[in-house]
Amino acid sequence: DVVDLGGTMRLGIYPCRLSPGTMGHQLYGDAVIYERHRHRYEFNNAYRNLFLESGYVVSGSSPDGRLVELIELSGHPFFTACQYHPEFLSRPGKPHPLFRGLIEAAQRHGPGKAQALAAGAPGSEQASASASANGNGNGASKAEASAAEALAAVVSPGA
Repeated sequence: DVVDLGGTMRLGIYPCRLSPGTMGHQLYGDAVIYERHRHRYEFNNAYRNLFLESGYVVSGSSPDGRLVELIELSGHPFFTACQYHPEFLSRPGKPHPLFRGLIEAAQRHGPGKAQALAAGAPGSEQASASASANGNGNGASKAEASAAEALAAVVSPGA
């Protein structure tokens, strides 16, 4: 007999129903997606209403609505968290929709815009000091700039 202790092993591909009008639905372009899992934990639904009242949106759930699969933060350019492993379905030249969305959001909001968004965030003084210390004044090291260029090439090959 298997006893459900609230977070038993989820292994393999499971369906996820996306809520219309959410960033998740926009990124995937489908009402139902299938994602790979390998974990023994789940979102504690005792806190679900608190999350919703705090501005989070459950943008993806199991078909019965019981398991939270994908959340996002309303009004944020790209704040999302998923229960599954998007890296298992991402391939060179065909990035997973969540990774593609992250890179596109970073490109839209650029270094200056990202710094403006973070201005009121805790530790923003440290971020400013770090940006000045690296010598280029825009907050990105040469390695970070190279990584951003490489990711941009994957998102839009040949562009």
